[in-house]
Amino acid sequence: MRTATRVIGYGALLSALAGPGLAPAMAEQSVFDVTVLAAACANCHGTDGRSPGSIPSIAGRPETILNTQLQAFKSETPPPGTTVMDRLTKGLSDEQIDALARHFSQIALSQPRQEASKP
Repeated sequence: MRTATRVIGYGALLSALAGPGLAPAMAEQSVFDVTVLAAACANCHGTDGRSPGSIPSIAGRPETILNTQLQAFKSETPPPGTTVMDRLTKGLSDEQIDALARHFSQIALSQPRQEASKP
């Protein structure tokens, strides 16, 4: 019991001494975080934002347009005809919306063609 108390005490002391200097910066999303957020978009918009069906592709769209559309979906008055995007964007921060818009704007609209293997 005494050892556990010491460990907790030392942990609290180290946290207090370290302060915000060791806290990860949240200002910019890491590639992993954006990829995880973007995975939810693939359910409707296709892998990497390239939709194979009637849902619009979002890959390769200008960042400012994607950002404006996502912010509009998140607003109190989403565009007419909005299906689920208003509910999906409500849980995103402005920083996450910025990161998603940047992420999809940097993906080519069409996948690069694979060269046929030569016999």
